Order: sequence, then structure tokens, then C-alpha cells
Amino acid sequence: MARTPLLLGTVLLAVSLAATDAHATIQRAVAFDDKVDQAVAIVLGKVVRTHSQWDPSHRWILTYSTFAVEQTMKGTAPPEVTVVTPGGTVGDVVQSTIGIRPFHEGDENVIFVKNTTAGPTVLYFDQGAYDVTDDHGEKMVAPVATDAVKVDTQRGAVVEPEHTRTLRDFARDVHDSMERTRANKMALVRDQQRQKQQQASLTETLSKYKLLVALALIGTLLATSHFFRHR
Repeated sequence: MARTPLLLGTVLLAVSLAATDAHATIQRAVAFDDKVDQAVAIVLGKVVRTHSQWDPSHRWILTYSTFAVEQTMKGTAPPEVTVVTPGGTVGDVVQSTIGIRPFHEGDENVIFVKNTTAGPTVLYFDQGAYDVTDDHGEKMVAPVATDAVKVDTQRGAVVEPEHTRTLRDFARDVHDSMERTRANKMALVRDQQRQKQQQASLTETLSKYKLLVALALIGTLLATSHFFRHR
């Protein structure tokens, strides 16, 4: 009977996934704070050019998308940032992967940048890219459309996409996330320092009073020995 909630959760998850596109890919949902923390840079930019080519092994097609940077929300970025993503078209050959967002000239996006040996790329791919549109003069930021299904692996539940928000609100959320992470890391460092100080204090105390401690132990042993001899 104790297994019933887990079984029910598994069934509900399976039903939820069955209701989605049969060709969808299941991905682990990444929390916004984790994305902000892991990104080396977060920028708003417009795609000015793209090109695709084979990788050195001639097995995979890679696409290079160059963004003219309009705003940097985290880190530093040059006037243009080029990110590489898997997939693209070379001649008559097309390679694509669910969850990998293709960019097109003229697109305006917020991208979370990660450095790799192949060059800068988009952190967590479709989870690290956002579409930017204009709504009566107000720039709106929304997660990119994708066929991938995001799942909270701890709760075993499908995660709803992030809500659409203004660019101003999005930038504020990035800033607040960095502040939260910084505060959490500082608190962790303080806790670690406090534990080290307590350990050092205990060690110093034991060292300072080791003679008294030794005498106390000897007294305890003698008392115990005396007790057993007179039983």
C-alpha cells in the first residue's frame, strides 16, 4: 500500500506525456536560477547572419549564428556574439534535433551563453533561448517554442513553460536571480567558515587543556577500576 502514491504519480506522468506529441523528446526542466548561475553571459541581440558547415569529422552539421548585442544582462560581451548549435543544412543534407533551436536572420532573442571547446553555444539549448517580440512598443520575452517536454525529475511532473514577460521584467528577474545566488553562496561560505572556526576552537581547547583532559581520563579509569575491584 505504501507504494500506491508513487505508482499513481508514475501513471499520471505517463498519461500526461501520452497526451503530448508522440514524437516529443523528454528533457529535464532547468530552474531559472540555475540557468542564470550557469551562464557566462546573458545577452539580448538580433541575428545578423547564420551559416552552416560540417564539423571536422564530416559527421555533424553545425550552425553558427551571429548576434548583434543590444543589451548585456550578465557578464561581458563584445558588440557581436557568435554561437554554435548542432544541426543545419549543407547542400541537400539537413540535420535537426528536437530541443535545438535554429536561429534565423532578423530574429531577436535573449540567449544564455555557455563556453565549449567548439565555441560559445546556447546553455541548455532551447531552455537557454527566448524569443523577443514587439507589443505596441513594448518588448516581450517568451520561451522559444519547442517540441521537447520539460519534466521536473524530482516531482515526476511535466513543467509548464515560463510565462511571457516584458524585457524590463525579464532583466529584473535575471538581476534578482544573481542576487539570490550570491546571497546563498555567501551564506554557505559563512557556514563553512563558522564550522572551521568551531573545529579550530575545539582543537585549540583540547590542545590547551590536554593535561587536564588526560588527568580526568586517568581519574575516570582509576574510579572505574576501584569500583569493579570492590564489587
